[in-house]
Amino acid sequence: MAEIIDGKRIAASVVAAVKAAALALEQRQGVRPGLAVVIVGDDPASHTYVAAKSRMAKECGFNSIQHTLPAGATQAELAALVRSLNDDAAIHGILVQLPLPGHLDPEPIIQSIRPEKDVDGLHVVNAGKLATGDLATGLVSCTPAGAMVFVRRIHGADLSGLNAVVVGRSNLFGKPMAQLLLNANATVTVAHSRTGDLPSFCRNADILVAAVGRPEMVKADWVRPGATVIDVGINRIPAPERGEGKTRLVGDVAFAECAGVASVITPVPGGVGPMTIAMLMANTVIAAHRAQGLTPPAF
Repeated sequence: MAEIIDGKRIAASVVAAVKAAALALEQRQGVRPGLAVVIVGDDPASHTYVAAKSRMAKECGFNSIQHTLPAGATQAELAALVRSLNDDAAIHGILVQLPLPGHLDPEPIIQSIRPEKDVDGLHVVNAGKLATGDLATGLVSCTPAGAMVFVRRIHGADLSGLNAVVVGRSNLFGKPMAQLLLNANATVTVAHSRTGDLPSFCRNADILVAAVGRPEMVKADWVRPGATVIDVGINRIPAPERGEGKTRLVGDVAFAECAGVASVITPVPGGVGPMTIAMLMANTVIAAHRAQGLTPPAF
């Protein structure tokens, strides 16, 4: 049976390091890391996510600011708010909660955030820095950064000689995850839903990362015995055994059967998920250190 990674425990250790770094920055420089979260409209799921991020920021000792715009806010109003946050020296990280209402175009908004304040790691400048191996000045998208914390804790910082397969090629996760693995000297294959004979690619992986958005797609016979399996999928499927209309969360990996083959595996929920907010906090404290001309902590 595989070792099951406790994402909540590892996320808590990252948050503890963030708290210590934030406290030291305030004591030495008189600066509190500032995180501004912008939400437009009244989508319940988005408000739940934003509330969790705001609570965590306050717990970390940050100056936590939330801006809520009405659902009918215009592109110009949202852009003006982002400009004002860009110009606010007390704000080190800016996050615009997605998705935005349908009449708003998110891409120009995301790209208008200054790269050094882009704690979601979605700006093309940060994507470009990651692609060229510049991990010293860019900010990395939170979910792949969190998944990479798991990989480093299992395999160390140098992945020389290891084969990594990332199933999924999204800009949000698949591509940056592949780049992080490549920068750590793994031999990386990026596969996806249109890859021919996908199982054979997966069976070649010492590190298999699934992020394609298909419930329990990765089966036990896709996994090399002893591999590390990182499941990034979050899928809600019917759970009639829990009652009529009930659902449950599963990943992209058939967990029960793959846990019998892998050496290490992440569960869903409780695996990569908790790391996303933890790495958002880490990115914010990194950005705050850089704004003061200081070497940031590593996570």
